[in-house]
Amino acid sequence: MAATSGLDDYQLSIRRLSERIVAAQVPIRILDAVKWDDGVREGFFAQGAQALPAVDRDYYLARPLGFDPAAKKQELQAIERDITSQLGQFSPVGQIMRRMCKEYRMVIRMLEGRGTADFGLISQELYGAATDAFHAGDPTLADLGLMLSDYLNAIAARGDLVDEAKTLDASQAVNLLQQRLSALFGDDTVRVMVSDGILADAAAGADYIKLRSDARFNERDVRALEVHEGMVHVGTTLNGLNQPICTFLAKGPPSSTVTQEGLAILMEVITFASYPSRLRKLTNRTRAIHMAEEGADFLEIYRFFLEQGFSAEDSYANSSRVFRGSLPDGLPFTKDLSYLKGFILIYNYIQLAVRKGKLEQIPLLFCGKTTLEDMRALRQLVDEGIVVPPLYLPPQFRDLNALSAWMCFSNFLNHLSLERIEADYANIL
Repeated sequence: MAATSGLDDYQLSIRRLSERIVAAQVPIRILDAVKWDDGVREGFFAQGAQALPAVDRDYYLARPLGFDPAAKKQELQAIERDITSQLGQFSPVGQIMRRMCKEYRMVIRMLEGRGTADFGLISQELYGAATDAFHAGDPTLADLGLMLSDYLNAIAARGDLVDEAKTLDASQAVNLLQQRLSALFGDDTVRVMVSDGILADAAAGADYIKLRSDARFNERDVRALEVHEGMVHVGTTLNGLNQPICTFLAKGPPSSTVTQEGLAILMEVITFASYPSRLRKLTNRTRAIHMAEEGADFLEIYRFFLEQGFSAEDSYANSSRVFRGSLPDGLPFTKDLSYLKGFILIYNYIQLAVRKGKLEQIPLLFCGKTTLEDMRALRQLVDEGIVVPPLYLPPQFRDLNALSAWMCFSNFLNHLSLERIEADYANIL
């Protein structure tokens, strides 16, 4: 954490309020609170995968949150009041911090509602719904998921784009990823390690990345981890920890998840680290969430993933992501919409920044766990010296020449009719 020496009284007030938010959110662990334990999975398969998982309201009540929800909401409300009384109603940094307090209170209400309809409804408020449009009259996330699935299924049907064999064990992948991240961040800045205690193949922390001990990888997987987990998730955390005043930028409420995952997917795309089967996972999760919003239960979602070619274990894992925190026949947990939703929002933001000649705004996406709606305020706070620019930036955002050129062409190409182009190219493709 950055030192407080040299800060004036106003800056110290912001720092103290910021640290109160950071401390208040420590016990609020969304994914830990909503995940299903191994017993649920074992019971599901013991029933031949023919009955809904044994998860009800009592299942969650038997798993306390680890903090007093009422007291935590009061604590966040008190911080919000102090932000207004000390910084004023219209302070840009105060507006950001008050929004964070409100959002964390909403998270607590969502977690209190585990196993009820409220959980899914509040999840939609925090992360969005598959039926949300980006702009009036535009396609929805559900439309995007279907469109991308059509493209990706057509590619998969060819059979000639086979994923590389996963020839690297966890230790080999750790060594390769550590070499790459050391070159980016410095030798001792980011640690990569093997872990037995994670469910996913990889997980990022403040200054480390863990790889599951029994997972297998290929070099393309390692490249994706380098840009997704390393350059974005760890990089933005380190930049947030480097903030001398706005220490809250090291921690992200749900609204920053959309920015984080959008940046991560964008980085995968522009570094050519992504690939069709990886993208299919995201589109299928989006489609599954939409199906659940339309009334599909766990068994229907599980069978959908089986139809998409996933194994029984992977189909269960993907389906449980949709209903964690909810009931097996309830509204979905919509966090996994953040990937595609964030990608579109971040892409549009960068495109408009290039069009309007505001390139200096683009790297600020990496100054911590940011939210798009705060970007204008963050630009002002950088100018005032309240927020420092990001120390760690991916090469693609450190020198914006290539990215700007790409976006200039993209702005033009967006005005062309793909249907007209398809008709004109019919005789040559």
